[in-house]
Amino acid sequence: MQTLEPILAQHPFFRDLDPAYRQFIVECAGNVRFQAGEYLCHEGEAANQFYLIRQGRVALQIFVPGKGPNTFLTVEAGEVLGWSWLFPPYRWQFDVRAVELTRAIGFDGQCLRTKCEADHALGYALMQRCARIMTERLQAARLQLLDFYGSHT
Repeated sequence: MQTLEPILAQHPFFRDLDPAYRQFIVECAGNVRFQAGEYLCHEGEAANQFYLIRQGRVALQIFVPGKGPNTFLTVEAGEVLGWSWLFPPYRWQFDVRAVELTRAIGFDGQCLRTKCEADHALGYALMQRCARIMTERLQAARLQLLDFYGSHT
């Protein structure tokens, strides 16, 4: 049986991570597949997953009263989804729906948290990577807000 470690080594999120750490966390990983329209998670549910998107696209959505679901971000191949597994209270903040057939590597959040507690250097390395993504996504949200409010003046 082939391990997922070579795939992790090629993914931008894990590419420069110490190979020993990649081998350590691959024990928490497995291939997953979502059909178009299928939900990966719902807002408020326990966040016990983290995904490396390998193929396809998923939409992060918030429910707007009177309007229904509103997509505010899409995550595509080569990107990661989910950091709520890392921060208490470990709850998803959004609904996430596959826009098209999506293949990913899914990580068990509890398994990863246990490994991060056992090796704080690994935890710090993952925290740095998640913080970088959060910063990028917050900046993108800021630009969207500027565009939205700027277009109505």
